[in-house]
Amino acid sequence: MITEVAKLDLEKIRRKIHKLEEQGKTVMTLATDKEIIGAVAVADTVKETSKEAVAKLTKMGLAVYMITGDNECTAKAIAREIGITNVLAEVLPEDKANEVKKLQAGGQKVGMVGDGINDAPALAQADLGIAMGSGTDVAMETGGIVIVKNDLNDVISAIQLSKETMAKIKQNMFFALFYNVIGIPIAARVFAFAGLILKPELAGLAMALSSISVVTNSLSLKYFRPGEKNYLSITAPIIMVVLFSFIFFEFARLSSAGMK
Repeated sequence: MITEVAKLDLEKIRRKIHKLEEQGKTVMTLATDKEIIGAVAVADTVKETSKEAVAKLTKMGLAVYMITGDNECTAKAIAREIGITNVLAEVLPEDKANEVKKLQAGGQKVGMVGDGINDAPALAQADLGIAMGSGTDVAMETGGIVIVKNDLNDVISAIQLSKETMAKIKQNMFFALFYNVIGIPIAARVFAFAGLILKPELAGLAMALSSISVVTNSLSLKYFRPGEKNYLSITAPIIMVVLFSFIFFEFARLSSAGMK
């Protein structure tokens, strides 16, 4: 590649450089004080999983952006190859965080994936910083999540796991409050007129069962597998609501029978 542009006229050299940049390569020219004697084209190898990961992120309804310091032509060539339509090229390291701020100012929640020391400010600025495990220590220390295997598909796995975890938190809030909200008034005999009475000791046991349901529901996350439905996690809350509600009303029935 070094000698291909040697002794060509300037316009042909420009066309040659542009052609290389369209292939996703960054071109550096070698010259004396009188003429260009050659050029070197370098390029990062795009991982096979990157295109797949971008497609999955887009399918999830997420807008994917490429923020890079490479020139626009090279950046767009790489973006086309992996399916990214939003490209921010020729961004200086200190300006990456500003680009993240602009997206946030538009009301978007931003997750930044990076691996270099230049990405650290942007990782810190983003709502969620995701550092690749092969990156610098600074990037990994700044990121809220570290992807160990350096595979973008693990970014999707992290998002899926976080969504399932948030769902579990909401379900557990329900379990923690549901039995207490219902059990305390019954134990206080607010619904005695309807024949619903709960002895204090059984009310305490019902509260303990709500704690058991929270722990059991959380343990279903152990069976999370990336890209697969966790049927145990889906069915566990339903089963526990039915089971513990049955136990709860059995306690009330036993209490009512004991009061007669």
